[in-house]
Amino acid sequence: MSLYKNLFKQTAIYGLATVLPRMLTFLLNPLYVKVLPKGEFGEVSIIFAYLVFLNVALSYGMETAFFRFYNTETDTKKVISTATISILCSSMVFLVLGILFRTTLGNWTNIDPKYILYTVLILVFDALSVIPFSKLRANKRPMYYAAIKIGNVVLNVCLNVFFLLVLPKLASGTSSSLWNSIYIEHFQIGYIFISGLCASLATFIVLSPDYFQLKGKFDSLLWKRMMLYAFPILIAGIAFAINEHFDKILLEKMHVSKADIGAYSACYKLGLFMVLFRTAYSLGIEPFFFSHASTENAQQTYATITKYFVIFGSFICLFVIVFADLFKEILVPNASYWDAMKIVPLIVLANFFLGIYTNLSVWYKLTDKTSVGAYISLVGAAVTLLLNFILIPYISYIGSAIATIAAYGTMMIISYQMGKKKYPIPYDFPKIFSYLGLTIVFSALSFYIPVLRDNYYVKIVLLVAFLYFIYHNEKEILLRIAKRK
Repeated sequence: MSLYKNLFKQTAIYGLATVLPRMLTFLLNPLYVKVLPKGEFGEVSIIFAYLVFLNVALSYGMETAFFRFYNTETDTKKVISTATISILCSSMVFLVLGILFRTTLGNWTNIDPKYILYTVLILVFDALSVIPFSKLRANKRPMYYAAIKIGNVVLNVCLNVFFLLVLPKLASGTSSSLWNSIYIEHFQIGYIFISGLCASLATFIVLSPDYFQLKGKFDSLLWKRMMLYAFPILIAGIAFAINEHFDKILLEKMHVSKADIGAYSACYKLGLFMVLFRTAYSLGIEPFFFSHASTENAQQTYATITKYFVIFGSFICLFVIVFADLFKEILVPNASYWDAMKIVPLIVLANFFLGIYTNLSVWYKLTDKTSVGAYISLVGAAVTLLLNFILIPYISYIGSAIATIAAYGTMMIISYQMGKKKYPIPYDFPKIFSYLGLTIVFSALSFYIPVLRDNYYVKIVLLVAFLYFIYHNEKEILLRIAKRK
């Protein structure tokens, strides 16, 4: 039981480091909705989509490779120095090329070159922070990790609030040359990226001592092994970025208005809570998978963890969908955006499927078959692209939401089918399917049936019924835990 408590403790701390920053970041969603016209919100969403792809490219799977080799190599200093120097060199090359060709990139992506410059610098500072952050996780320093992550987002949020809300009032309410020299009219998008740049720079400064304290040397043979391990993860990361963010880019290319993209992106944020749960869990579980791979009954441990992930995830999923119309008042406080609300259940369930896939993917990571993960992700990306191209012309961004849930569902099924042959894990599928199926049914009833959608008495009854179903199935283990306390 102490094993699960330790996992829960680390997941809780990493969850705080993820949940709180993400919650603070999502405070920016209502700010942007209020300050930016829908078209400009759509433009910001498209730029952020490009940022995700480049973030994946600049880390190129080295974070996961670092964890793998840090736990298997005897000379951990060499692992740290090799990974750090690799990221440093690639980031400097990207920085030079990004600055030299920013105008060309701007023309290709339809993005103002000055925004290209800001994003290049943000990407470089974020990339340079990857290995120092990974080192903190590997050395089990979650509190320090959490403090830096939270500090980054607090600074970013504060700067956004200052530039978008406070500075315009200061500039218009005084003739002071200081505020007027800082304020630029109609530069809201630029201020958003300046805020992000300042936060990324501050984070890098805090972590920069790692670069001055390197004690190992760059090992080219080790680097090649790490890159062989990391390359499939890079492919999987690009495929994931396609599944998660390429829709915004594709919607624009297929002539959906930026205003509709803005509404879609804003309502997409209501998947926040499932994203937070999934991300926090993934941060805690990846080091756990590697460090406990050789322990007795490892497969049974993974099966138990997966079942309880589904239990917690099912409840969060249902809770978010049941109260989605209340959450929209907070996260999307502009009724003109609400025509995209219909995509919310699809996005929440899609993120839940992705979390289940994270659990099911343990087999190929532990058996060093990361190329399989890349192939599965490529299949998911192919499903995403195919359905987007087919559906967008007919049902616009709803087609993108359907493509997302279809892609993650496909990846989940493929990973399970392959994993049961290569690394059998005794999953409790009768219970897993019962929780998942009941969540989908209750979610559909509470959201897509108009009579029930406005009736919170019925919705709460559905939630209570689901909780009772959990208690009925897990009563023995819950009573055992209660007695130990």
